[in-house]
Amino acid sequence: MTSIRWLGILVGVSGFFFVFNRFRHGRARRIDFFWSMIMSFCLITVSAYPPFVSLLRDMLLLEQAQFSRLIAIIILSNILLWIFFFYGQFRWTKYIDQFDHLVRRLGVADFERYYPEIKSLPPVLVVIPAYNEADNLEIVLKAMPGEVLGRELKTLVIDDGSQDNTLEIARRGGVLAVKNPINRGGGAALRMGFDIARQYGVDIVVTMDADGQHLPSEIPDLVAPVLNDEVDFVIGSRILGKREKDSIIRYMGIHVFNTLIRLLTHVKITDCSNGFRAFRTSELARVLLRQDQFHTSELIIDAAKKRIRIGEVPVTVKRRHSGESKKGKNWRYGFSFFRTVFKTWWR
Repeated sequence: MTSIRWLGILVGVSGFFFVFNRFRHGRARRIDFFWSMIMSFCLITVSAYPPFVSLLRDMLLLEQAQFSRLIAIIILSNILLWIFFFYGQFRWTKYIDQFDHLVRRLGVADFERYYPEIKSLPPVLVVIPAYNEADNLEIVLKAMPGEVLGRELKTLVIDDGSQDNTLEIARRGGVLAVKNPINRGGGAALRMGFDIARQYGVDIVVTMDADGQHLPSEIPDLVAPVLNDEVDFVIGSRILGKREKDSIIRYMGIHVFNTLIRLLTHVKITDCSNGFRAFRTSELARVLLRQDQFHTSELIIDAAKKRIRIGEVPVTVKRRHSGESKKGKNWRYGFSFFRTVFKTWWR
């Protein structure tokens, strides 16, 4: 018997006892134990008795092929690897969802502890995710209205694990504020805000950036179509409205992704990457949101798949008051945006 076969037997037997010991002490699940036993058994069998591969070769009708047994092993290995890959993806997604739920629950619990007197919130809630935006946030909050179209409005700032005094600026500005324990991204921060909105009976949620690009004075334009029951989800469009001159590459990218989303969903939109939006909270609960960063396209695509009524209104998008964009370089942003569009549509 060759050394490579002895090595295969040794690895197979070691893997068997390792997983068996973990399972015996309750540190491995039954499904993990099952698949590990199959892998160990196959490795031991093939190493100890190579003619066993001939059975697999004959089942695959490879008797006449050159290196037929090697080809059979490669085919079987690829099948098992793909099974493990999809199983691993499923487990990884499950753990991510559990972690996301945990962090959001911690944020909501922190909100409840800091504002024990609040039992419900007004009909309209503006949710602003903010990460190290202390210099810009104060300017934005000073312009926030107290009501919109005759309905009371409150502002909620989700500090996404900032390292500056973003949270203190928000609370000093007289608005509601809660801090995410860690920095996770604008999409994750918004999900926490949506949880609070649903728990406290908010009818309409408005989202906007903390960097001064969006004008609080245009909130009525976003809310009006929802209040009038024309649509359930309103996107602010800089293409229909106005924008201060920015990167030509990103401007062209908006049109490219608008076209792509239109082809995938049959929904005609002109500004798929704008975070200035308004939603009916009851419909928002139907949308599956998982993206921590590139959440604008995810919400549009999933809302379209759920047949939620989507509309647009003209808005103004200005440059940041100060600081640099956190979206990253143009090519990286574009690639990540495309990946989010495809993943959301595919699921």
